Amino acid sequence: MKGGEEEFKYKQCLILRSDLKLSCGKMCAQAAHASIGAYEKASLADKKEWLREGQKKVALKAPSERALYELKVVAEMHGVPVSLIVDAGYTEIPPGTVTALGIGPAKAEIINKITGHLPLL
Repeated sequence: MKGGEEEFKYKQCLILRSDLKLSCGKMCAQAAHASIGAYEKASLADKKEWLREGQKKVALKAPSERALYELKVVAEMHGVPVSLIVDAGYTEIPPGTVTALGIGPAKAEIINKITGHLPLL
């Protein structure tokens, strides 16, 4: 077994923009928004399996807003639930700033095709 990867057939990826200078707390909040938003759009079957397996989540980074939009389109083409997060602008960044993207939960083999090239956060 390679680092336990075979244990998880489902996962969720949380992708944050690396070009924004966000505090650790702000990044965590944006990732949480992305996680919940994408989870709410997942099928009941995918939700159940992901929860049963332990809710694997992977935090990744993308270089720009454009990269998040491109990932969103690819995920939607694969039928994977997504949630693009646009910040309200109350704290660190201007209103309307796109900060994060949640992808899944869905089958890991599908998500890996979409996000496999991205570095860990």
